[in-house]
Amino acid sequence: MAMEQDPWLRDFVRHSALPASFGAEVEALHRPFANRITERARRHGPGFVVGLCGPQGSGKSTTVEVLAHLLRAADLTVAVLSLDDLYLPRESRARLAREVHPLLQTRGPPGTHDVALGLDVLNGLTRAGPTLIPRFDKGTDDRKPRGDWDQVEGPVDVILFEGWCVGARPQPTADLIPPINALERDEDRQGVWRAYVNNALAGPYQTLFARIDLFALMQPPSFAVVEGWRLQQEHKLRLARGEGAGVMNDAEVRRFVSHFERITRWLIAEAPARADVVIRLDANRRAAPPVWRA
Repeated sequence: MAMEQDPWLRDFVRHSALPASFGAEVEALHRPFANRITERARRHGPGFVVGLCGPQGSGKSTTVEVLAHLLRAADLTVAVLSLDDLYLPRESRARLAREVHPLLQTRGPPGTHDVALGLDVLNGLTRAGPTLIPRFDKGTDDRKPRGDWDQVEGPVDVILFEGWCVGARPQPTADLIPPINALERDEDRQGVWRAYVNNALAGPYQTLFARIDLFALMQPPSFAVVEGWRLQQEHKLRLARGEGAGVMNDAEVRRFVSHFERITRWLIAEAPARADVVIRLDANRRAAPPVWRA
């Protein structure tokens, strides 16, 4: 069903303030992607996990919403899990900041997520019965109470698991020595934070990412555009919420993005060769048709 014949898609484009050209992107990107997922999921059976990796501001949430709609239209049951909703509670990160390194107070990099919770959710969604999906409140920088989590009845056919470093692999230890930006140079002079992040990525996160059956990468043209995308996101939040209310100013956004720079650059360099599908984005976040490895 083309977008002009699909009321949900028409409403989604309008409510999300997407450009008129988005309909063409649905036909070039989302529909063929959904068709390939449908084929693989039906062969796989319940609990087919699609890992969608993309830098901040790349459009992961939009892509996941459209894919979920198209998959449900194909009579598949779908659950969505965001890596962001697996952040450790604020107090747990405060303890890491005291005991390991102050930069671990900031949510985002590996080491600041509850990997065991993520595995429990993925396992639960493959079984019959209800599974609670955690939700994180970025306004309060803390996990929402369990009573506010979503409940999904399993088993589901497809799990869309999205996040900025979903599927990432650790860097060689020698690559961690030179600081990549001012944050690492000035606030992680001994490399303690970056080593902790890399070790977490090498250990528990690989167990979580091993659950991915299809690895999709949203590939930006360079890291340089990512900061601009993230600034655009925050400007939209500022218009919607006003100043304060968990909204960052531009200087805070730039510092925040510095926490993600090392792994984002590493993903841009090494992940395309192993991803099952690569979605190349231009500087305006327009997506090319997906390129499949096999």
